[in-house]
Amino acid sequence: MESDYFNYLSERFADIQVLRYKLDGFEKLTVQQKKLIYYLAKATVFGRDITFDQFGIYNLRIRKVLEVIYSNYNIDRDNNDFRALEEYLKRIWFSSGIYHHYSSDKFKPGFSQDYLRLAIKQCNPQSFPLNDGQTVDEMCEELFPVIFDENVQPKRVNKTDGEDLVRTSACNYYQDVTQEEAESFYNSKKNVDDPEPPSYGLNSTLVKRNGQIVEEVWSANGRYANAIRHIVYWLEKAKDVAENAQQKNVIDSLITYYNTGDLRDFDKYSIDWVRCLDTKVDFINGFIEVYGDPLGLKGSWEGLVEYLNEEATQRTRTISKNAQWFEDHSPVDARFKKDVVKGVSANVICAAMLGGDEYPSTAIGINLPNADWIRARHGSKSITISNITDAYRKSSKGNGFLDEFVRDKQILELIRKYDDVCDDLHTDLHECLGHGSGKLLPGVDSDALKSYGNVIEEARADLFALYYMADDKLVALGLLPNNEAYKSNYFTYILNGLMTQLVRINIGHDIEEAHMRNRALIARWCLERARSMRLKKKDGVTQLEIDDFEELRDLFARLLAEIQRIKSEGDYDAARDLVERYAVKIDPELHQEVLERYRGLNLAPYKGFINPWMLPVYDKMGDIVDIQINYSESYEHQMLRYSSEYGTLI
Repeated sequence: MESDYFNYLSERFADIQVLRYKLDGFEKLTVQQKKLIYYLAKATVFGRDITFDQFGIYNLRIRKVLEVIYSNYNIDRDNNDFRALEEYLKRIWFSSGIYHHYSSDKFKPGFSQDYLRLAIKQCNPQSFPLNDGQTVDEMCEELFPVIFDENVQPKRVNKTDGEDLVRTSACNYYQDVTQEEAESFYNSKKNVDDPEPPSYGLNSTLVKRNGQIVEEVWSANGRYANAIRHIVYWLEKAKDVAENAQQKNVIDSLITYYNTGDLRDFDKYSIDWVRCLDTKVDFINGFIEVYGDPLGLKGSWEGLVEYLNEEATQRTRTISKNAQWFEDHSPVDARFKKDVVKGVSANVICAAMLGGDEYPSTAIGINLPNADWIRARHGSKSITISNITDAYRKSSKGNGFLDEFVRDKQILELIRKYDDVCDDLHTDLHECLGHGSGKLLPGVDSDALKSYGNVIEEARADLFALYYMADDKLVALGLLPNNEAYKSNYFTYILNGLMTQLVRINIGHDIEEAHMRNRALIARWCLERARSMRLKKKDGVTQLEIDDFEELRDLFARLLAEIQRIKSEGDYDAARDLVERYAVKIDPELHQEVLERYRGLNLAPYKGFINPWMLPVYDKMGDIVDIQINYSESYEHQMLRYSSEYGTLI
């Protein structure tokens, strides 16, 4: 088969492995659908600079400085300083800025200030992003402390309990305001009697001017206007080739929102988008996920263009058709269950273009919209991204990871036999049902859990998936082959939460990222209470042992009930207690052991993707008659091309 010869691996640097993903079945789409994908893809890549700016106020200028140097072939490239600069730039490209995409710690350059200054002097000064009236030396004085001083803006997102999370976070969502001021500003806007509350703060930078706190709204007529106008231009072209009137209306609603910046318009777009189901092509485009904001309010810009994987979608549609059954049989208190589950749509899709906070590192499953009241009244859309998952699997087969961390041969055989199907199903249950399950009690603020909200929400969705993985219903529906398969998922999940995810954290650091905190919370909470599960030293290494998987399922049920209660009641103190007790600190001895074992495998703990290069084919009249997909572009070429072709904010 052709796919057997596809080259998924590109290059590796630092802790990153860069991959390619394949657009399976793209050639079978109609010309109209291909054009739609192409136009939406352009709208996706034009958001790139927004994400860079959101992740740090100096990111775009530092990127530009380094790209000018990197593109100057008069500079000697055959030395360690230049190679260190090259790696630093590649890490910036990957993370949309100078902070690690997962830990959010600032990168440490492997070159000196003297070297960077010397390299800058060898370039045309007019090529650099100088402020009005600024000299090159003054630019260096401004940017060098940000690059080299470990004490200057050291962390993109700080979640340390007890600190001012706004002041100590380098993300560019707040300027000259404190956490208390930001929370007070948005609390004053909220009306507990509003049945359709907008997501206050989602699309703005909060700034203090002349002692007054104001919002700079991100719109075609506000902040990020140049980038957003380019996005709107390509959305207008996409609208002209929409698959049907409903999809055209969705795109039109998004354009309206981008033009006004009104969050009520965003809610209208979200509802239109949820209701639009009868299309092969779909997309995500906008300010959506709030994980990059320490207060969990402001949405990073992200984009995704997708088309349906019809064969695999039968699995997710089976789940969504039974959504009410899963809700009714959930182990949570009846007060927190939805009486009627509405509009749960679930598809398996192929990604055609990744952008913003979904590029180069991307999710494998997504459930939107995030507004609780829209989910309750209008439903949600869930996707599982099949070609991304496929690329991960095919690029990691036989890498020795499982053999190192799973020493029980019987469990190892179970994982090799069922891990792929269980992983897919876990993602489907998490996205399709977990995020859409449950309800808030009347009067509970959806932001009540504050900085702990993201962790609690991810734990809730994971626990929902874990609980049902062992249910006979999945076998009856044909989603699992037997009643033993789920054990594979239980074992790998707990192993990851307790041990293997620690390979992504530097020694001595805490767990910061929301998804990692979620997994640690679940695994450690269960380990503390389980009679039949333990971490045990055997043959000189720590191993996970689980004797009774039914007991583990009971623990998942208990924790799910508590997590849902916390969310439904807005119990901030309980959320804080759970996260701080189980999800943050790391056993240093275990951490050191895991890192040493992983180091021996010579693997990169993080992976991300190069986008396919879409090249339109024109006829003699200048009309597009096809879209060719080119997979040969290198990481370096794509990043420099994107900065050149889609650089709108610098």
